[in-house]
Amino acid sequence: MSIVPYALARSFLFGLDPERAHELTLDAIARGQNTPLQCLWAQTRVDDPVTVAGLRFPNRIGLAAGLDKNGRCIDGLGAMGFGFIEVGTVTPLGQPGNPRPRMFRLPERQALINRLGFNNEGLAAFIANVQRARSFRAAGGILGLNIGKNAATPIEDATSDYLKALDGVYPHADYVTVNISSPNTKNLRALQSDAALDALLGALQARRVQLSAQLGRQVPMFVKIAPDLDEDQVSVIAATLQANGIDGVIATNTTISREAVQGLPHADEAGGLSGRPVFEASNRVIRLLRAALGSQYPIIGVGGVMGGEDARAKLAAGADLVQVYTGLIYQGPALVSDCARAMARGAR
Repeated sequence: MSIVPYALARSFLFGLDPERAHELTLDAIARGQNTPLQCLWAQTRVDDPVTVAGLRFPNRIGLAAGLDKNGRCIDGLGAMGFGFIEVGTVTPLGQPGNPRPRMFRLPERQALINRLGFNNEGLAAFIANVQRARSFRAAGGILGLNIGKNAATPIEDATSDYLKALDGVYPHADYVTVNISSPNTKNLRALQSDAALDALLGALQARRVQLSAQLGRQVPMFVKIAPDLDEDQVSVIAATLQANGIDGVIATNTTISREAVQGLPHADEAGGLSGRPVFEASNRVIRLLRAALGSQYPIIGVGGVMGGEDARAKLAAGADLVQVYTGLIYQGPALVSDCARAMARGAR
């Protein structure tokens, strides 16, 4: 159990601008990881191994991409007890993202709105950070690397960016996630449509075959999709994933819906809404995917997990693994072990 009660840290952090609080937290974790300071937030990892997409996960709880965009804190975050961590989204070139302010708390709903826009330091810096991480993977932790396109790249040229990013991260990843569902990069979600998705995934799969032959290792590839999809759209995506040999799907990213937060301060800010309001929408997409993909296809569920029972509900909806992000901000590191224990008891 971590030494410092998270409630104390949260009261301080929630008094700051959300993005400033985020930066301060990551800076502290980056400085303290793999040092005695790590005991301030470290927790014993729950042992609940499961094999998904050919990878052995130490337990079923993971960190979603977006919290550590540059992969600076892999070991420090891993010390919270995660079985797997996903970092990024990384783009081929560094970019500043959208203008500030671009992150907003909605504490009445345990939610966040962000329009960060894939702000990151670029592929070279990202890979250097990943290579510096050591203790999490040495202890069996699984590392996912999440890739996207640069904002300045026209959507019709998006495949080129994804291929560059795949080339860069493939040698260093346990799995790769293709992010086509952020609402904060113009036209990105258009890549979820039938023809565009088929073309993108076909190109990525062909490149992966080449990389696998060159490097002598097969790295699973996942696709992250949005919660704002109807049943027909989910059905098309499911068929396209299988047709292109994609190993799994992550459901879901943030939502553009504001139905659950109407009237609250910041509710009308542009961006993706995460946290508790996405819980049911995510579960709906997970159920549709499971029905379309069959019982064996890997699904990672993410969206609105604030406790162990929420994590178990993701498994009940059809997920094999579960990720958290906004819940970690509201609940702190204890959420990780709470979810891991609950899923160990309630695994399908």
